[in-house]
Formats: sequence, structure tokens, C-alpha cells
Amino acid sequence: MMKKEPILKSVSLFALASFSLLTYAQKDSRPNIIVILADDLGYSDLGCYGGEINTPNLDKLAQEGLRFNSFYNTSRSCPTRASLLTGLYQHQAGIGRMTFDEHKPGYRGTLTSNAVTIAEVMKEAGYHTSMLGKWHVAETPLKTDQRKWLAHQVYYEEFADKKNYPTHRGFDDFYGTIYGVVDYFDPFSLVNGETPVKSVPEDYYITQALSDSAVVYVNRYAESDKPFFMYLSYTAPHWPLHALPEDIAKYENTYKVGWEAIRNQRYERIKELKIFGDRDNFLTPRQFTDTWEDNPTKEWDARAMAVHAAMVDRMDQGIGQLMEALRKNNQLDNTLILFLSDNGCSNEDCQNYSPGENDRPDMTRSGEQIIYPRKKKVLPGPQTSYASIGAKWANVLNTPFRFWKAKSTDGGICTPLIAHWPKGIKKNIGKITEEKGHVMDIMATCIDLANTHYPQTYKGNKIIPLEGKSLVPILKKGKRKGHAYLGFEHFNEKALIDKDGWKIVQPGGQNQPWQLYNLNEDRTEMQDVASLYPERLAKMMNQYDEWTRKALVVPAP
Repeated sequence: MMKKEPILKSVSLFALASFSLLTYAQKDSRPNIIVILADDLGYSDLGCYGGEINTPNLDKLAQEGLRFNSFYNTSRSCPTRASLLTGLYQHQAGIGRMTFDEHKPGYRGTLTSNAVTIAEVMKEAGYHTSMLGKWHVAETPLKTDQRKWLAHQVYYEEFADKKNYPTHRGFDDFYGTIYGVVDYFDPFSLVNGETPVKSVPEDYYITQALSDSAVVYVNRYAESDKPFFMYLSYTAPHWPLHALPEDIAKYENTYKVGWEAIRNQRYERIKELKIFGDRDNFLTPRQFTDTWEDNPTKEWDARAMAVHAAMVDRMDQGIGQLMEALRKNNQLDNTLILFLSDNGCSNEDCQNYSPGENDRPDMTRSGEQIIYPRKKKVLPGPQTSYASIGAKWANVLNTPFRFWKAKSTDGGICTPLIAHWPKGIKKNIGKITEEKGHVMDIMATCIDLANTHYPQTYKGNKIIPLEGKSLVPILKKGKRKGHAYLGFEHFNEKALIDKDGWKIVQPGGQNQPWQLYNLNEDRTEMQDVASLYPERLAKMMNQYDEWTRKALVVPAP
């Protein structure tokens, strides 16, 4: 774990720091930008979005900033990261799956050289650039001794081709993991820069390590006269359910009331907070018919949700540390912080997966067996258990929406987004905006604030034109001219949202009929009105076809 560096040690250092900050303010007034990405976070997990999890630091960012209720991702981890990093739709960036020809899926798995990352653009514009956490946009090979590799018992120098590491895509500093799923106490594919981290302390926990490292970077950058861009990509609260005992203890009794009770409580808080304005009756029906009272694994399920809450809680604590470091370094007022999730909460039952394959270890470094508790006999939380909360809790965590990760309904593609920038946000402070946005807009926002340009060529490669649009007009004026439409496709799940707030959805493949929803009146997609508005449906289907011709073109490897 990287240790925090002391901010101030003496009066002389204080004077030096003050001089440095003054120089910074005189030389470059452009804001710092920090993008914080959670992993598999539920739409209503945070207190400021209706959840019961203790998130005072994110709640404070919301109170002093702006929340979005209609901000979109691509429904899954690596495509969202590709879109966020490049300002493109994920297929254009090289991480996507075409479905119009299912015999040629077009999945590349690595960022294309025909795209630039935010870090590459910001570095050219004179920013320090750093990343911490989960990368997950590099093709990762499997080995013949994969089990031992996952358990740190054999070593290879590369977890992917190093040309696809963050340090080769514009980031000056990187501390995090190349792979997608990791043990929180002893993570696989952990690197510092490009060097594998071969051992970690006994008290290591990756969420805390990422937060500590972010503080170190902020302290260092505060001594410079250049602004910085930081991408803090937490692995929390993605499975496996790993958390610190003291954090789990806070929630040991919270979830014993069961699925229905927590879901109803969240819905009432969402209404009280006016996340969707004055709308009423927008809670979708629960997607399961069984009751908590008849659940034979109550103890396990309540514990699983307690661990999930603990993981979110620890992430919020780390964000509090980061805010305090910014404040002490006189950087908070002119730093834009954007917090969001890569997709909706996951419905996966990872305890049913096969251990020892892909990114799923079957033993610890010392050879201790890791249990995947198919029958829910082993409680989640410690390193020796690999488990996830499953679909029934995911339906709760994505309240008020239906479905979850990898789906094209808003339970899969709609993310909380908190924007905090005391010097720059001028409208709707502490409130919620209904302006629509997409993760690809973050690149355009950074370009706007850095007063720079999106390149047509980079390192000899022709660059795909930018798809995102800046969020700065929303932050400063409360409105912007948005996208004509937003398209979605992943794993045969398709959707399109137009500028007027109508949405079409084709779940599960080409043989399914398209559904039509008026999100202005039916925010949670409960009334399919395709039969009532055939002309609108036909128009939007044509728009979707237009979008596929542009955005579902995956660059060749």
C-alpha cells in the first residue's frame, strides 16, 4: 500500500507550499478534473440517491454540487470505460460487440489506436495525468498455469501487452489493476506504473490503497504550477464480496428486514429527495414473487448485502480523504469532481462460477482454498470466500428501475452522476437536473475546461471524430443542446433515447419486438406504448439503424 505523504511539516514548508499555490493560481487557472468511477454500484445505493448506506462524503458533494437523474453508461464495465476514456461509443473505441452479423461479433477487447484517451489529450494540453484502480480495457491473455498465476505463485512480466497499459495511453502515473475482477485483499494484476507489485502488506485492502494513493498524488500535484486530471477507478462494490470487519459490523442488522422492506424504504426516500421531481407511482413491480419470510437463506443474504454496503461505505470514506487533501492544498474550489458508476448493480451469482478459471482464483497466495458458496453455507466477507449479492438484491439496489447490469433498460444503463465544482457550478446547486448525458460526454467536458482541441490525428493515426458533448453548459447555465439521440447495444441488448425523452428497447436480440416508452411520463419504463405510437416507433427504429451504421463499426485489430 502506498503511504500518505505528509502535507506540511514546518513553517518553512508551509511558506513554500503557499508560494507554490500562489504561483499555480497565477500561471494556470484551468480547473483540476477528477473522475471517480464506482464498479457495479446500484442506482439508489448512495444516501443522496435514496439509499440507506452511510455515504456522508458523496452526500456532501451532492449538496454542494449537482446531481443528474438521467445520465447514461453502456451497461457493462469495459465498454463504459472505453467510452468514458475516449469520448466515443464503445464499439468505435474498440470495446464493443456488433450484433447485425452474429457470426462476426467484432469484439476487439483493446482500445484502438484510432481513438485518443482523455489522458492523451489532457497531457498534450499541459495537465498532469494520473490513474488509480481498475483499467479493464486491455486484452488479457490466459496462461496454461492460470490457477497459479491468479494465486501469485508464478509470475509473468506482463498482464497484457504493455502498449495497452495506462502509461502508454497518456497517463503519467498509474497504480491499479489491469484485469477486471480481483481479490480485494491481495489483488491480481496489480501494477505501479508498469512494474508488477509482487507483494502487499498483511493489512492491505485495495479500496483503501487506491484512496491513499490518490491523496499522495494530490499532495504532489499541489506543488506544481500545472493543473491535473485524475481518473480514480474503484473496484468497489463489484464482487467478490470482500470488506473490512469494522465496516461490515455497521450493517450487520440493517438488511435482516429483507428485500421488500429495503426496496420500499429506498423508494420513499427517492420521492422525498425529489430525485425524479414531483413524479409519483414510479416504483416498478418487484421482479420476484418469493418473500423474505419464506427465504431459507435469510442469514446469508442479509450478510451479503451488509458486505456490499460496507464496500460502498469504505469507498465513501476514501473519497472523504481525497476531498480533505484537496481542501488542505487549497485545490477543492477549482477542482471538478465527477462521480458515477460503470453500470447498474449486477445480478450475477458468482458463487456458481468455476474457480481457477479466467479471473477467478481458487486459492490464496499461501494455498488456502477459496470457497465459492453455491449453497450459501459460507458467509461472505473474508478473502477465502468469493460471492456476490445476486439478482434479488440487485433489483433492490437499482430501485426504482427494472433489471440490472448488461440490460438496456435504465436499471442497466442509467447511473448516478454527482458533479462538484464550487468555482464553476452556477446553477441548481444542491439540486437535480433532468438534462441527459452519457459517459462519452466526459471527454468533451475535459476538452472544454482545458481550453484545448480534440485531434484529427494522433501519433500518425487518423482519429475517429468525437461523439461526446460538453457538460459545461449544464454546470454553468443549467441547460445545453444535447444529443439528437443516444444509442445503446451490448450483448444483443439494444436501445435508443431521443432528444424528446422517448426510448425504444429491444431486449435480448433481433427476434424480439421493439418496445416504446415515454420517459417524460413513464420514467421507469412500465408502460410499453409501441402499439399506440407506430409512427414514432418506426422513426426511432430508423434512427437506431442510422446509429448502427455509424457507431457499431468496430476498428480492425
